[in-house]
Amino acid sequence: VQLVESGGGSVQAGGSLRLSCAASGYTYSTYCMSWFRQAPGKEREGVAVIRSDGRTTYANSVKGRFTISKDNAENTLYLEMNSLKPEDTAKYYCAVDRPAGYLQLCVLSSSQYNYWGQGTQVTVSS
Repeated sequence: VQLVESGGGSVQAGGSLRLSCAASGYTYSTYCMSWFRQAPGKEREGVAVIRSDGRTTYANSVKGRFTISKDNAENTLYLEMNSLKPEDTAKYYCAVDRPAGYLQLCVLSSSQYNYWGQGTQVTVSS
């Protein structure tokens, strides 16, 4: 499985960015694709996840500002980020794996995911 993120950069508070993650090599019919982020000195935290059937879950900190989506034809995951805040500054990673447990859940826990991209940096200045 290969995941390649792009689209990071530097923006001022209130601005927008769109991250992309080109995915290849996974063959799950049911899967979870997620965005995580990690700021210096902090733990990696889940931002948003989209299941293969289109269901989405967001972290409370980004609800209403970020939108996760996927293009199945292009095998690409997106994260549209609006109204960016300085606290959104972090390295953003995409991840993919199968749903967890007998309930087949997609959760925002890094322990669920075995496949990760290399990350793309997002810096928001005030």
